Amino acid sequence: MKVEDFDLLAKTVKERSGLVLSKDKAYLLETRLMPVARKHGLKGLDELSDQVRRRNETLIGDITEAMTTNESLFFRDNKPFDQFKTAVLPGLMKAREGQKRVRIWSAACSSGQEPYSLSMLIKEEGSKLADWRFDITATDISMEMINKAKAGIYTQFEVQRGLPITLLIKYFKQNGDKWILDSAIRSMVQFKPFNLLQPLSGLGQFDIVFCRNVLIYFDQETKGKVLDGIADQLSDDGVLYLGGAETVLGITDRFAPVPGYRGMYQKKGGTPAVIPAG
Repeated sequence: MKVEDFDLLAKTVKERSGLVLSKDKAYLLETRLMPVARKHGLKGLDELSDQVRRRNETLIGDITEAMTTNESLFFRDNKPFDQFKTAVLPGLMKAREGQKRVRIWSAACSSGQEPYSLSMLIKEEGSKLADWRFDITATDISMEMINKAKAGIYTQFEVQRGLPITLLIKYFKQNGDKWILDSAIRSMVQFKPFNLLQPLSGLGQFDIVFCRNVLIYFDQETKGKVLDGIADQLSDDGVLYLGGAETVLGITDRFAPVPGYRGMYQKKGGTPAVIPAG
């Protein structure tokens, strides 16, 4: 790939999605964008780059889609979900006893495993949460992933990754080599396409935000803008979850770690509605 073509495509992807591609990721561009070139009847990345220079918006949209499609799995890393069940839910139930409503945002939800994992945990609480309202909003930049998530249909390989067998049997039905998620669980999540580079105010206020394994792909400035935007939309006693390799340190002064809970953050000056660790 020509250097100027790599620079153009990497710049385009960053502008549209925030994803930063270093020179050693040229192979990733070639692997993911050759199918896009073929789809548009182009011979290779040279012709694809020419179309980008001509501002072919349909093509640029497909490029962004191809570069930002990432895999996910049920109950990924597990610890955040244990914390959600044992510390965050009980804390919020106490703090929200009057209104009995909790809003959750799963940012960059990919094919839906994260928000559906949360939905199953909430459903497992049964009668304790019978008169509570949980609004779960799940967003992703990829329309392909949003459509897959809405369908709630997963392969044998996908349900084997992180999903306890008890929940698989309880909330999924097998249809050939596919597993279909129960409609009651699917109805608990509202999926919508959304770009984290856009203003977040339109999403409303949340009590819990999961934005895991996303910021690692952004540069420092973009990370700061996204985190500050989340802080504006997070309730004062709410919590933010980041991935294990992510941090707020040196990026923003709007958040601080929640003591005793790895990967969980609170707003500076706020007191999170969480059962204290230990």
